[in-house]
Amino acid sequence: MRSAWMSLNGPWAFEFDDGGKGLAEDWAAAGKKFSKSIVVPFCFESARSGIGDTSFHPVVWYQRSFTTPAEWKGRSVLLNFGAVDYQAEVWVNGRNAGSHEGGNTPFRFDITPFLKVGANTVTVRAWDPPTDRAIPRGKQYWEPKSRSIFYTRTSGIWQSVWLEAAGASRIDSLKIEASNSGAVEFQARIANPEPGLTLAYTVKSGESVVASGVGSAADGKYVAAGAFIRGPKLWSVEHPNLYDVTLQLRKGEAVLDTVQSYFGFRKVALENGRVTINGRPVYLKFVLDQGYWPESLLTPPSDEAMQYDIRMTKEMGFNGARKHQKLEDPRFLYWADRMGFLVSDEMANAYLFDEQYVQRFQKEWMEAVERDINHPSVIIWAPLNESWGVPDLADARQQSHLRALYHMTKSMDPSRLVIDNEGWQHTETTDLFAVHDYTADMSGLLSRWSKVEVKPGAVLPPHGVNYLAPGQVYNGSPLYLSEFGGIAFILPGSKVPEAAWGYSGVEKTADAAMGRLNGQYEAIRQSPIIGICYTQITDVEQEINGLMTYDRKPKFDVKRLKDMNDRLK
Repeated sequence: MRSAWMSLNGPWAFEFDDGGKGLAEDWAAAGKKFSKSIVVPFCFESARSGIGDTSFHPVVWYQRSFTTPAEWKGRSVLLNFGAVDYQAEVWVNGRNAGSHEGGNTPFRFDITPFLKVGANTVTVRAWDPPTDRAIPRGKQYWEPKSRSIFYTRTSGIWQSVWLEAAGASRIDSLKIEASNSGAVEFQARIANPEPGLTLAYTVKSGESVVASGVGSAADGKYVAAGAFIRGPKLWSVEHPNLYDVTLQLRKGEAVLDTVQSYFGFRKVALENGRVTINGRPVYLKFVLDQGYWPESLLTPPSDEAMQYDIRMTKEMGFNGARKHQKLEDPRFLYWADRMGFLVSDEMANAYLFDEQYVQRFQKEWMEAVERDINHPSVIIWAPLNESWGVPDLADARQQSHLRALYHMTKSMDPSRLVIDNEGWQHTETTDLFAVHDYTADMSGLLSRWSKVEVKPGAVLPPHGVNYLAPGQVYNGSPLYLSEFGGIAFILPGSKVPEAAWGYSGVEKTADAAMGRLNGQYEAIRQSPIIGICYTQITDVEQEINGLMTYDRKPKFDVKRLKDMNDRLK
């Protein structure tokens, strides 16, 4: 975070370009007057955008004016986008500032050379092919209307847009490695590096300075500094202790750039067949969270809405969420860090495999890991779900891609757990053996999982899609039931779509739904499973198996849910 910044959220001029004329007619420079208005960062498909058009529009344009503050004179001005789905091209005052491919990850441009005194104009063209199943799209459906497990699309700008002022030589990215011994390393990548740079840091716990110092540049592009904090307060769900840090990029006595960040001391490991945090066994009690809202779709409507979801999930006795098929807005991770909430970080997947998919997906997933690597709440990386994007794992290329994602993730971050393929068709390269099982009753779950041996080479129970990829043998990693339940119930007085459904029918009463769920919990408690993820925290459009309605009304007794979770140890 930089102190000098300005939000560009709010009204923008907007235009559909269904005929694909915008580039040929040079809308960015020709003074084209757009006929509509949209509220950024909400996508045009959402009601909050002011448009609410869910039909196919592969190409859209945005435009707005801005004036930079006078005190920014002499500094570099950076234009930041949280996420634009899928491909964005950006102009400032009619001059091309750059482009970015990937609908889930942030990007920025130094627009200083394009600025003029007074009002400036930024124009964005977003291309998002609604039917292309080879791009990472998650749950965004490729047919006109939502159906089954797929929902309304999110096209174009869907996360915040802002300007910030920085030095010409500046901190471009930051990685913080904190060891529970108290050692901390700050690693900064520098834009426009020059000789003789140093990195100064000041670490605070609350208002107290606990460490400060200076580190030198390791080479032209990177500068690092190390700190040591005696008796560090560790981060956990119960005690989400965080440390604030101010970093200054210096040359001699001159301060070129200043940023603020924060970090937590937290160690994730597998010990004696259990997930441990800071050496203490933790039973994973997760909910599946699709990250959709009725009026804003994939864009969180407010910080308060995100806090509410975390708070309600914790009140139900869960300690984390599997953000499903969505790289969540980083503000959610901020609140997870602050409120003590664990997160399984998952990429939006594609559905077809080819060489272009591989290039697209690997690039965007590495950008996702870099974006989220400093959040202590994130304890699991999960690049793929249920073989989406690799539908034929008998194909050696697809199996190689699956393994490569695991090893690439570990090469960037060996400190967290990595699941190679959420749900089934695992290779030997996975830290947790994540299984999906929507068996409706207690007896079915009990017979399948209660006697499984958790050891290398053990035979796993057959159920739907094979839990192992062709030619693979179980590696003995801990069993994590990362999808189960899906019990549907319609809260009296609430409205649901005609095609509403649940994974095993719709229960008529809350007591019947809770009775079935209690049986499932009892079966899990008698098994070697070390973590769960219940499907799901809220209803989403036609899928009504939420513990809350789509508009976040609890369907069941929250205390009763907490009691069920408390029995899992």
